[in-house]
Amino acid sequence: MTALVPLLVTLPLLGAAIALIAGRHRRVQVGVSVVTLVLTLAIATVLLVAVDASNLPFAVSVGGWPVPFGIVLYVDRLAALLVMVSSVVLLAVLLFSIGQGAADGDDDTPVSIFHPTYLILAAGIFVAFTAGDLFNLYVGFEILLVASYVLITLGNSEQRIRAGITYIVVSLVSSILFLSAIAMIYGATGTVNMVQLADRMTQLPQETQYVLHVMLLLAFAIKAAVFPVSFWLPDSYPTAPAPVTAVFAGLLTKVGVYAIIRTETQIFLENDLNTILLIAALATMVIGILGAVAQAELKRILSFTLVSHVGYMIFGIAIATPAAIGATIYYMVHHIVVQTTLFLAVGLVERRAGSTSILKVKGLMRAAPVIALLYFIPAVNLGGLPPFSGFIGKYALFDAGAAVGTPLMMTLIVAGIATSLLTLYALIRAWNLSFWREEDDSSETAQRTAYLREAPAATTVTERRVIPRIMTAGTAGMVAFSVALTVFAGPLYEICARVGGALLEPITVVQLDESVDMSGEVQQ
Repeated sequence: MTALVPLLVTLPLLGAAIALIAGRHRRVQVGVSVVTLVLTLAIATVLLVAVDASNLPFAVSVGGWPVPFGIVLYVDRLAALLVMVSSVVLLAVLLFSIGQGAADGDDDTPVSIFHPTYLILAAGIFVAFTAGDLFNLYVGFEILLVASYVLITLGNSEQRIRAGITYIVVSLVSSILFLSAIAMIYGATGTVNMVQLADRMTQLPQETQYVLHVMLLLAFAIKAAVFPVSFWLPDSYPTAPAPVTAVFAGLLTKVGVYAIIRTETQIFLENDLNTILLIAALATMVIGILGAVAQAELKRILSFTLVSHVGYMIFGIAIATPAAIGATIYYMVHHIVVQTTLFLAVGLVERRAGSTSILKVKGLMRAAPVIALLYFIPAVNLGGLPPFSGFIGKYALFDAGAAVGTPLMMTLIVAGIATSLLTLYALIRAWNLSFWREEDDSSETAQRTAYLREAPAATTVTERRVIPRIMTAGTAGMVAFSVALTVFAGPLYEICARVGGALLEPITVVQLDESVDMSGEVQQ
């Protein structure tokens, strides 16, 4: 099984190289991209089943170099689960983009550039999820960020270039912080391997640990869009093409959350900043959702809800119990799928109505009932209505917080409930105005929505375009996947609970054939 681990990274990179060489052959690029992601999905599924059945992670020292000098790829339940879910999301968005490219040509997603860049983005995500040390986690971040710089500016419009510059500057600041922290950690401990750091970090003075801890946490918080360093996201994501926005919303911030989970549970378990994390989670939830309520454009509404719901994950991490970490993993999987699905649905709305402003779009329930359904199901799921996965994940988080029972925890639970209700309000208000409102319903609605007229992009109008069936099929597939998270919530949550328990177990450093894994055991 260990032979499959490097393929999670090498397959997307090899696919990107082939797609780049075949730049003038659209069908070849499409075929290579689809086959690459299907194979990655199959490998991740096999690894998840194997690692869950054996209760032993897989660790591979690339090139046979000894720790801490070599690259260690590490796949436990958490890494395998996130790679598998990411592969599903990447594949669905790819199908959506194939349909868009077939209908629009190279206006929004130039094929010769898009496919190799998209596969490099996938490789970066997989490197980050499987990195066994901080430096290669940094490498994974940089790979996906370089690809995202290209994808976010596709189309070369003034608005996209401006948003791309903001995104690049913020990402560079985060990367500088991360790299500086890595250098300081190596200078203080002599390693960046996560297993060895778990042992050596506790030997440092508390003041040194806090400095290193804060630097890493701040770098990851920027990438995860945690308040107050989330200001860049609502203005950056909505400007990109629909498939790019969808995959960014679903995956990029979750890579930052993943990094926080790894470092908080395995490197700084005895040097916690949980109170600070709880306060940040509270601010992220509340301020994010208040921003969403004040928006009149669908993609900006979703961007603010994205920021807001990152707060739930930070809340779970800060509780720092096995039940809370398990609930956080489940909620992360839910959010990856549902947030991506909503952005794809909004992409269909934009093509059908020629706008994503809830003040401009109307009558879609009658004109496009399928799109109405594809938006409504993930919207109520994200809002946390039972019995959907959003409700299950939030209930599990609240239950874990209530078990601790401190006043701050109870405050977070109340804020989480209020955030969920406001999420439902913002998304259903958008559904009522865009889908349920008839063409002649103007006077009363205009009075009730007058406060939204000054919101950014409130009057934006694009052009109506044909919707290829493959775009609808990709979105419908993601809706079905989101429903599956509810239908199969029991088995999935059991896996997540086992992840939570394993992450908080004491780590014993064991070296076998110069290959070290993060739980003291290695599958060779």
